[in-house]
Amino acid sequence: MARPKFVLLPSRSPAAFAPLLGAAEYARVEAAARRAREQFAGRAIWNVSSTLRGGGVAEMLRSLLPYARGAWIDTRWAVLREDPAFFRLTKRLHNNLHGDLGDGGPLGDEERAAYEETLERSARHFEGLVHTDDVVFLHDPQTAGLAPHFRALGATVVWRCHIGIDEPGATALAAQDFLLPDVAAADLCVFSRRGLVWPDLDPDRCRAMAPSIDPFSPKNQELGEGTVTAILGAAGLTADDADGALFTRADGSPGRVERRAEVIEDEPIAATTKLVAQVSRWDRLKDPDGLLECLAGEPADAADVHLLLAGPDAGAVADDPEGALVWNEVCGHRRALPEAVRRRVHLVGLPMADLDENAVVVNAIQRRADVVVQKSLAEGFGLTVAEAMWKRRPVVGSRIGGIAEQIVDGESGLLVDPRDPRELAAAIRGLLGDPRRAARLGAAAHDRVRRRYLGIVRLAEYGELLGELEAARA
Repeated sequence: MARPKFVLLPSRSPAAFAPLLGAAEYARVEAAARRAREQFAGRAIWNVSSTLRGGGVAEMLRSLLPYARGAWIDTRWAVLREDPAFFRLTKRLHNNLHGDLGDGGPLGDEERAAYEETLERSARHFEGLVHTDDVVFLHDPQTAGLAPHFRALGATVVWRCHIGIDEPGATALAAQDFLLPDVAAADLCVFSRRGLVWPDLDPDRCRAMAPSIDPFSPKNQELGEGTVTAILGAAGLTADDADGALFTRADGSPGRVERRAEVIEDEPIAATTKLVAQVSRWDRLKDPDGLLECLAGEPADAADVHLLLAGPDAGAVADDPEGALVWNEVCGHRRALPEAVRRRVHLVGLPMADLDENAVVVNAIQRRADVVVQKSLAEGFGLTVAEAMWKRRPVVGSRIGGIAEQIVDGESGLLVDPRDPRELAAAIRGLLGDPRRAARLGAAAHDRVRRRYLGIVRLAEYGELLGELEAARA
């Protein structure tokens, strides 16, 4: 069993957020940081997740943890490196928790034994590193089985669940039952929304806390129009000149986009093209095939509207073994479309070798898009929605889960039934035909993210939460 990867985290000053938050809110952040420094002096706060790249959890940890270190709090990040069979099982759990059968495999005694044995071996790598009175955050189903082991070491354990559905049926409840013995061993469970809290957990030991974004990261930093054009050209998404494809890396150093994406298309995206984009993992729950069908059903007068579906290089996300399969399915679906429709569909697999470069290309895609879509069939939160909103994009999202919590329908975006392609198409057409309304929604979206979903505010809330937990334990 491979030793977990211990990530070397940089340090960033939280003071960069002061102009965005205003004096009163930033004073709260400073006070929370001061209390945390005092409370956790000589102690470490660990985060354990299942992948370093791909997906919202890795993105969020990479962006936010350096600010905790910048506040002089000993914050650490470890990433599990398990075998493919383990990640096939946890992908099944991931799908089942969303009410989807996934690969259709069982969650019986044999799978339970394999899950426990794998994480018991992984836990041994933390012996001598995690100490009594440390705090350990475990993220999502892949890590839940570590909770009893860290509790045995005397650590405070918080299980952070980023996924789920509001009304779990038999499939989701069976997955919850599979994980419940481990999840119940945590001192506290934190869900992205109150509606995702499992019915069999003690509500007094559960909290709701939304994910967040870092506005200064390569994924979200400001980019001028010329820089956006150059980045898309450098990545091979357009035929534009790549000169000026420059950005600021997460550590503050200058970066340049040099790697080309895998692009499946008939022709490059033109400067005058009306572009609708969705950025997500290659996952059936994101319904990429449904977006293709939506475009195929559009009338001939929509011939100038193009669809771009972008996600990570399908083989580069270790804990998502279905990614390559879904990518191939979507490519096959595109090939089967009529030529007039197919030429308006662009599929993009983004390189993952340089995570900052990957992130800034996503940034440029979202800023280039006239409309950003998130047509998920199930979504615990959907961080790509907040990212697009921050960039002042008009967003059309599914009226489900965390997407419906981020967007106020008609005020900061539009919500539609994800299983009604006509409603989605009408919403997109309406925004493309009314640029003033689109701009108004985008401006309101940016302000909503500033008030609710910036990472430094969430870190302050975590500090306050841990203070409450420590008081309760004492």
